[in-house]
Amino acid sequence: MAEPKEQDGLFDDDKNNDVDVSPERDGGPTRAGKKKKRSTNDSAAAAVAGKRGVCYLSRVPPRMDPFNLRQILSRYGEVQRIFLTPEDPTVQVRRKQAGGFRGKEFSEGWVEFTKKSVAKRVANMLNGEQMGGKKRSSFFYDIWNIKYLSNFKWNDLTIETANKNRTREEKLALELSAAKRERDFYLSKVDQSRAIKSMQERAKKKQKTQGPAFSESIGDVQEPKVIRKFPQNRTVDEHAVQSKPRLSKEFLAGVRCPLSSIGIWRFMKSMINSLRSISCTFFLLSVIVEVVVLYFYN
Repeated sequence: MAEPKEQDGLFDDDKNNDVDVSPERDGGPTRAGKKKKRSTNDSAAAAVAGKRGVCYLSRVPPRMDPFNLRQILSRYGEVQRIFLTPEDPTVQVRRKQAGGFRGKEFSEGWVEFTKKSVAKRVANMLNGEQMGGKKRSSFFYDIWNIKYLSNFKWNDLTIETANKNRTREEKLALELSAAKRERDFYLSKVDQSRAIKSMQERAKKKQKTQGPAFSESIGDVQEPKVIRKFPQNRTVDEHAVQSKPRLSKEFLAGVRCPLSSIGIWRFMKSMINSLRSISCTFFLLSVIVEVVVLYFYN
């Protein structure tokens, strides 16, 4: 890994970006001259901003702040601006309740370098590597998670953060309006219940003073009772159910255990009995037919 380049003035502002567009007091330029000067200054600022490169940090080590990050990355190139996203307040509260670090931590960040080539070189050189430094440092064993963002400018980041803040504010306003509507509805119902109770109390007092003559008007004050009716089907009469013919126990025993010898014998016996009954019926029918034939022929 290439040795980092030491630089002085870690927090020097970008003086090349500061363009003086204020008019002179005495003998100032004309309006056309002002517009021309502003256009040239804007083009120069855009050209300077176009040469810069932005790197993205998907993870910021615990207890690292912009000061420490600038101090570390300034050894590899000139750093212009740094923006770190604060962590969720709920996560911070839970960490404090658990007895952890009570300071402010960050979840992700963006770093702007003066040159694109420096930003690319820093991202390729540090990504996936150990931070190192002094062993007493709390970031010694942490790993760099850094990536160069091509065709990404600092203005894009400001626009994105502004959009996020606006959407968050709109969402918060909607939640507040919904909570306000719920509160107003609850308070209206509370006032209504209080009014009904006071009316009932006054009616009871009048009933005690005026007697039973006033009891008829109490029903108008009291809340109407809701009587619910549930439809019920008619019950089936036990005697109305027709008794179905049942099979003999011997036949059922033969069907339940057809593989055993006892079951086969019982099954055969029941079949023989049924065949006998059938043969008897056929015999009786044949006798009756013969008697009828003989009667008609004689």
